[in-house]
Amino acid sequence: MGTSTGWYPVARAAEVGTKPLPVGAGGRAYVLVRLRPGAEVSAFPARCPHRLVPLSAATVVDGRLTCPYHGWQYDGEGRCVSLPSLGPDGTAPPRADLPVPWAVEERHGWVWLAPERTAVPAPPRPAADTAPEPLPAPPAPDGPVLGNLDPALESAWHPVALSGELRPGGWLQVRLLGRTWTLRRTDRLEVDPPAFGVRERLGVVWLAPAEPRDVPLEFPEDGDRRFVTGWLPPLRSAGTAGVLADVLLDVAHGPFLHARTSGAADHPEVPAYDVEPEAGGFRSVHEQWFDAVTDPGVATGERPLRQRRRATHVYRAPFQLLLRLESLDSGAVTVVQSLLQPEDADSTRVYTRLLLSSGPGHPLPAPADVEREVAFRQRVLEEDLALVEHVAGLGLPLGVRDELHVRADRLGVALRRVLCDVLVSAPRWDRGAAWRTPSSS
Repeated sequence: MGTSTGWYPVARAAEVGTKPLPVGAGGRAYVLVRLRPGAEVSAFPARCPHRLVPLSAATVVDGRLTCPYHGWQYDGEGRCVSLPSLGPDGTAPPRADLPVPWAVEERHGWVWLAPERTAVPAPPRPAADTAPEPLPAPPAPDGPVLGNLDPALESAWHPVALSGELRPGGWLQVRLLGRTWTLRRTDRLEVDPPAFGVRERLGVVWLAPAEPRDVPLEFPEDGDRRFVTGWLPPLRSAGTAGVLADVLLDVAHGPFLHARTSGAADHPEVPAYDVEPEAGGFRSVHEQWFDAVTDPGVATGERPLRQRRRATHVYRAPFQLLLRLESLDSGAVTVVQSLLQPEDADSTRVYTRLLLSSGPGHPLPAPADVEREVAFRQRVLEEDLALVEHVAGLGLPLGVRDELHVRADRLGVALRRVLCDVLVSAPRWDRGAAWRTPSSS
């Protein structure tokens, strides 16, 4: 409930602590928080400008509001005072600062916001029926947004089931692009209603509603007897496939989102890296620190927990991803194949396959090693999916000005540009294109 004075009562003062509280004022969304126990209330816009993650999921660390995705930190005035992926000498771009409301006041047991300058120096005494206004919906991005039901996704192969889920002589109902399809396995694969095609490869059943223009994901480890395969159980996300692909490609969130599993919290800087266009997508290689929690050599003292690895990302539009992780200490290689099925507007199924090698001169990973790695990768994926839940329903903004991109986001920018080709220039998206990623904005 607003007032003619420009002040808006947004929450009872007793409700506000060190956990951010989402509120609305004048049709805008904010979060309220005390940056130290018992401190005055600060107010910030509801979403981080970087990847539009709701700051209601943020935490307070050393008197700063800290985004859970990449650890960006804001002081009480909304200034971005820490952007970890740029390193200790990095400078946050001006757009990283949060535009805070003109004034915040605690008075008469309420927290009041004045989003814009007002001539009234203090909030009025609240009426007996004073109530905060409902939380507003997040503003829509100015540019295109890719959701799970976009018609352009018809012209691609999509994973719809594990091969083992469709038994000989059996049938299976699946959801894809907002519709129900029935798969049957007789002497061949069949689908109803009719589609362009159905096939099997990479351990899953694929369905193409219309003539596909995508390029299939291929990699040499598939079928290589030096690798042992393990599958995660398929998981379902409330987010869209585009947002989830962006999270899986992101190279800067490990120290924060995966701090409990593998993230090297003391090595958040992401050195500059290149993204090379390829037919239907792109490839990128860089090195990173990680905690090798599943390395048997760590338990025996042969190798340290903190190690270096070479990470190779391969992407094929719209939702085929590959991550090859090579330990530079042990020589072990883990290949993570991730395939995303856009089921409905608010549902994406995730298929994850691991291919494991212990490295040259070592025996194949034992079943117990595979089981341990599968369980570990499932924990990592569940951390990703928990983050995606916070941005569920937004879809992936494709306009480069709708979010703030920095040096570490080159893979994310490349993803958006390829998917823009899918939506806007469909004839181009089956071949590589040259583009340059901005270094800071």
